[in-house]
Amino acid sequence: MDNIFHFIKRYLPKKFFSFLQPAYHFVLNWLGAILYRHPSEDLIVVGVTGTTGKTSSVYLIAKTLEAAGYKVGYTSTAMFNNGQKEWLNNKKMTMVGRFFNQKILRQMVNNKCQYAIIETTSEGIKQFRHRFINYDVLIFTGLYSEHIESHGSFEKYKQAKGKLFAHLKNCRTKYVDDYKIIHHPKTELKKLNYNRVKKTIIANYDDEEVNYFLNFWAEQKIGYTCGIHSEKSDELSYNEEIKRSIELIKCSNIVVSGQGTSFDVFLLSDFFASHNKESKTINIKLNLLGDFSAINAMTAVVTGLSQDLNLGQIKKGLENVKGITGRLEMINEGQNFTVVVDYAYEPKAVSKLYDSVGLIPHNKIIHVLGSTGGGRDKSRRSVLGDIAGRQADYVIVTNEDPYDEDPLDIIAEVFSGAVKAKKIEGQNLFKIVDRREAIRKALSLASAGDIVLVTGKGSEQAICLARGKKIAWDDRRVVKEELLKL
Repeated sequence: MDNIFHFIKRYLPKKFFSFLQPAYHFVLNWLGAILYRHPSEDLIVVGVTGTTGKTSSVYLIAKTLEAAGYKVGYTSTAMFNNGQKEWLNNKKMTMVGRFFNQKILRQMVNNKCQYAIIETTSEGIKQFRHRFINYDVLIFTGLYSEHIESHGSFEKYKQAKGKLFAHLKNCRTKYVDDYKIIHHPKTELKKLNYNRVKKTIIANYDDEEVNYFLNFWAEQKIGYTCGIHSEKSDELSYNEEIKRSIELIKCSNIVVSGQGTSFDVFLLSDFFASHNKESKTINIKLNLLGDFSAINAMTAVVTGLSQDLNLGQIKKGLENVKGITGRLEMINEGQNFTVVVDYAYEPKAVSKLYDSVGLIPHNKIIHVLGSTGGGRDKSRRSVLGDIAGRQADYVIVTNEDPYDEDPLDIIAEVFSGAVKAKKIEGQNLFKIVDRREAIRKALSLASAGDIVLVTGKGSEQAICLARGKKIAWDDRRVVKEELLKL
């Protein structure tokens, strides 16, 4: 199917292909739902969208619900879980087409999952992959400039996300028993024997675009705030108008160390406080670095509360998480320096990553990075090089996912940013096209107490080339193999 698709895409006139593409994607998703018998009707479906934090949020929500005794399946950029087994996402795509979404949802139903957590991307929405999925809870993690070449503008990118929230109003009501198992009562009288699943929007109230997403219809709207990036969020507890329109949960007193991140959760709304009579506040200690980890964890806190978990259950679930695949993942083969592999591929994420890495005691930082081809936000390439050039002691620019672009052109743009940051080629700045060689070079430069940072791919399982070709790849595996050669 993929080979046929790429053949058609290559030889059809671009305008003709663009004209047919929406109908093609819509029909495929409609057929997938029919073929797998609309599996989302038998699951409580949580959709997570935004520019950053989606994958971590999916994982944290899933582990929180699992710790409370529920069976959970999920799909994300990093991992898939069908309720029976968990495996790395080897599709090089977050929201996979060709019937995959409906197939794995059916597997979750067959494996008796109560919940499905779906990382829902703007590209997936653009290709109707959210359609024919009956969502119950939608989570907005935040928005900033990304995928602009694909969508045409930031406003269109935001509107693509908005289509998911508009879709919620068309999703049918579900009914569950006390164990969160879906039932399909045929009469109004029988419905009284079950609990109605509220269609819910959960949103990061610190984000400038939050009002756009909260303006969509929902039976319940919940805002969470950490007061980190928005002055107004510190005043939320005193704003009666906001308190009347949405339920509010606040995170504060974030303390980040080299061992993890702790924060306090405050229940500002009377509704949630009444469901947690033992306490309106709790302290949570994550085994994850960075204030952004606290922000991501708040999606799990609020989702848990919306699904009738108490604060004690939520705390237990989150504190049991030891790490997230491909996110600040440390690789240890007995070396006397630290190696961190992370998915961060755009400037804000890389800057946040440096904030977290800086908490780890270290001497030098050696950074291996590149940037993505295929027309994906070209403007960020030199910015990435500049950030690495200013923050790291050594910078090695390499190939990432060139798609149909010349990898040398992409590398040159990233390289130029590092040069602008006063790095000198051959001394503390290197250009190595082969990614394995680049990693090998970084490890050879490392001494006791240093940090080697490898970013851009995380746990991804392939390097993407032109015409849909992929090369099997895993940064973590390659790092381990090269460490064993030292």
